[in-house]
Amino acid sequence: MAKIISVKEVANKIIRGEKMFIVDARNAEEFANWRIEGKNVEVVNIPYFEILDGVEPFLDRLPKDKNTTIYSVCAKGGSSEFVAEQLEQAGYQNVYSIEGGMKAWSEHLEPVKIGELKSGGTLYQFVRLGKGCLSYLVESNGEGALIDTNRMTDVYVRFVKEHGITIKHVIDTHLHADHISGGRKLAEQLGATYYLPPKDAEEVTFSYTPIQDGDRIQVGNVVIKALYSPGHTIGSTSFIVDDQYLLTGDILFIDSIGRPDLAGKVQDWVSDLRQTLYKRYKQLADDWVVLPAHYMGPNEMNEDGSVAEALGVLYKQNHGLNIGSEEEFRKTVTENLPPQPNAYKEIRQTNMGKLSPDEEQQREMEIGPNRCAVR
Repeated sequence: MAKIISVKEVANKIIRGEKMFIVDARNAEEFANWRIEGKNVEVVNIPYFEILDGVEPFLDRLPKDKNTTIYSVCAKGGSSEFVAEQLEQAGYQNVYSIEGGMKAWSEHLEPVKIGELKSGGTLYQFVRLGKGCLSYLVESNGEGALIDTNRMTDVYVRFVKEHGITIKHVIDTHLHADHISGGRKLAEQLGATYYLPPKDAEEVTFSYTPIQDGDRIQVGNVVIKALYSPGHTIGSTSFIVDDQYLLTGDILFIDSIGRPDLAGKVQDWVSDLRQTLYKRYKQLADDWVVLPAHYMGPNEMNEDGSVAEALGVLYKQNHGLNIGSEEEFRKTVTENLPPQPNAYKEIRQTNMGKLSPDEEQQREMEIGPNRCAVR
């Protein structure tokens, strides 16, 4: 019987930078599209149907030391148990099947403490390693605000309950296109106010509270201030937390910048993106810490598992912030775009309230990597 390891344990190993050897048993196309990543993670793809008669034909792709720990993963957790058993029969002593497979990996959220706030309170980041999504909790004096939440709302509900936090505000920086927002559902569950930038909300079918440039939200002793920052979407709004942290949504990432094409208006929004990155943000303090809504890969993760960097550092190191001419910038952000996110049109419509997919349909819509950035 194969040993089982949870996705939470896998996430903690990756955050700690532990070496991991993973056998991914999905088909080659699925593997090429999306896999488990980490700074010290090695993954080989050996499809399940090729291992039915044993792993002997693939021994040259596996560790020579039979004491090496190996983790097997598949789409939902069933096939990987069989693969783990085949590896054990080949003499490997420490083999684990990842419980729930890539489906569970896609949905796991790992909370990371970012830091204490000057006015009193704490800022937390929820890292969705399998999707590259980042969401936030600002807590002060027992009150809280959640920003850019994912659809797995039970994680946030459980966390705030354990920490004795009453959520007063739930905010989305923009209308998301790569994942289904948990914002409206959480606001209803927790009796909080749900905020959305009105320029992104012209087609939504539900009531919300508009958030405009310069608006202030009070959370205990802490002030969250809205900064209109269009470019990824026409309504994209950043949030300044306690004059320490800059939540940039999908406008600015650690190693890249946001793509302006997910609503089919790339030519219209390129100049907005440049204006935000090269003028609006330029006026802000260099020591403010940038906290994006996504990250692209493990190289952007700090040693504690957080994804964060000072704005001044990004202006020196992020290529997207150092493109001289407007013409070159326009070319870069219109020609260097990765494939659009899986089912992004349906995800946008779901976030507008126009579609109501069931849970399994929501999972399928979100399968795959994060693709919100310009390469």
